[in-house]
Amino acid sequence: MEWEFTLLLLVNGILIGLMYALIALGFVLVYKATDAINFAQGEFVMSAGIIAAVVVAASTSFFLGVVVALAAMVLFGFLLERVMLRPLLGRPIVAVIMATIGLAALLRGLLPLVFGAGTRPISLPEFIGEEPIALGPVMLQPVQLVGAGVSILFLAGFSWFFLKSRMGIAMRAVADNQQVAMAMGINVERYFALAWAMAGIVSALGGVVWGSMLGVDVHLALVGLKVFPVVILGGLDSIIGAVVGGLIIGIVENLAAGYIDPYVGGGTKDFAPYVVMIIALMIRPYGIFGKRKIERV
Repeated sequence: MEWEFTLLLLVNGILIGLMYALIALGFVLVYKATDAINFAQGEFVMSAGIIAAVVVAASTSFFLGVVVALAAMVLFGFLLERVMLRPLLGRPIVAVIMATIGLAALLRGLLPLVFGAGTRPISLPEFIGEEPIALGPVMLQPVQLVGAGVSILFLAGFSWFFLKSRMGIAMRAVADNQQVAMAMGINVERYFALAWAMAGIVSALGGVVWGSMLGVDVHLALVGLKVFPVVILGGLDSIIGAVVGGLIIGIVENLAAGYIDPYVGGGTKDFAPYVVMIIALMIRPYGIFGKRKIERV
């Protein structure tokens, strides 16, 4: 029935959208703390997925793979901030952006060279299973349910962190004005490092979730590019915006695939999010929940 097909597309869009929101959270965390966009977020996800896949294949333990990926990405975040980004402290934001673009190219070329370019699977634990779960007329994939659940949990946790904790408020102060934050006694370097470490945590979770669903190879980095419309639509500095933007993009993507692809031969789900992003930029360039910045000239 038509309504059942539409319901299936909407539910799948919501689940995929929540998984997009998890990756978008990495953009938001870095932007809220440093006021810069991390263009290597997709490569972070790819790196975490490769590490998890290698450990799972070697140990046959899914949870060990997750723990190692989390630890590796946190360490990578700290080292990245200390070695590459700390020297850029106080420099124009474009310097940090260009550094992340260069880092993305480095990771995309280096990791397949070290670990191989083949697609690696990440198998979920046996108790989760692979059989679709029936929810009324809708059949849901377990990996999507797990991914959506993890996304909701960590999105809620990071929202509380930024709104209620002293460290989260300090990170927001650093993003607002580094010089004033320093004058107020806030250790800017420490909070920069914390932001990149937290982005590493989000990347590790995203790498495991998306790697379980798609497999892990160099193309997993493209997830970061697909998430870019999410953060533009929702607002680069808003966790709620990441959630809302993810849901909108996920639903638009699935509806385009279900209703437009049959008439044009496919492919509309790949560019439909960017059409939404362009429209959003024309109407509300700072995003649905983004903070509008007014600078005095």
